[in-house]
Amino acid sequence: MDLFREFFQGFVNHALVTLHIDNLRGRNAHHIAETVFKAFGRALRMAVEPDPRAIGVPSTKGIL
Repeated sequence: MDLFREFFQGFVNHALVTLHIDNLRGRNAHHIAETVFKAFGRALRMAVEPDPRAIGVPSTKGIL
């Protein structure tokens, strides 16, 4: 589990993001790591994919 923590610590440090991982249940380290990586991948994909409802390029020009 040390490398597991090191991966996410490295990601946080270099991506300059805040990341919260809560493991509510589980005993098998392999299965815990597997589910956390899967959830992380899904959350990351959702965070970076364009919003299909957005039209054009977001801008605050003329608003601020």
